[in-house]
Amino acid sequence: MSSPASRPSVLFVCVHNAGRSQMGAAFLTHLAGDRVEVRSAGSAPAASVNPAVVDAMKEVGIDISAQTPKVLTTEAVRSSDVVITMGCGDACPVFPGKRYLDWQLDDPAGQGVESVRPIRDAVEQRVRTLLDELGIPASA
Repeated sequence: MSSPASRPSVLFVCVHNAGRSQMGAAFLTHLAGDRVEVRSAGSAPAASVNPAVVDAMKEVGIDISAQTPKVLTTEAVRSSDVVITMGCGDACPVFPGKRYLDWQLDDPAGQGVESVRPIRDAVEQRVRTLLDELGIPASA
């Protein structure tokens, strides 16, 4: 088990922090537990998490109903080892020495659960790949 100081830190960023980034953070937390520090934020946060995203995540046993969209801060980026953008464009500040990944995923905004499911499944697969790259076995 790694010490908290050596845990990698991952930040998921999308525009509204109401869908894709919330799913990414939830899957990473679910699969890595306390072995990874997980954050999510949005460049223009919504008032609440997308209800279809909440429902789609419940279908796979992950409850994100208590999550709230958070504003992207320079400090959140600065203190993260890996920054994963999901459609935030140039709104995300860039710092040398950080690993940046841009995950091209459909935006679940305004879509029903049936349209969110494939996005959810793609996010989960990418999170599992990220864990492999970080050398952290998934716990689920």
